[in-house]
Amino acid sequence: MLGWALTFLVIALIAAALGFGGIAGASAGIAKILFLIFIILFVVAMVARAVRGKPPV
Repeated sequence: MLGWALTFLVIALIAAALGFGGIAGASAGIAKILFLIFIILFVVAMVARAVRGKPPV
């Protein structure tokens, strides 16, 4: 998931450098959403691991 977010971020940066504003904005939006989902899933996994009694990584 984090890999996809970084991929869309790179696409957004390249599109912005080439002047494609619409594509850059859309790619940046997708990257933000994917990063947010990644963070949420990471926190849920850490909480689930702590509830099961295993120490955090």
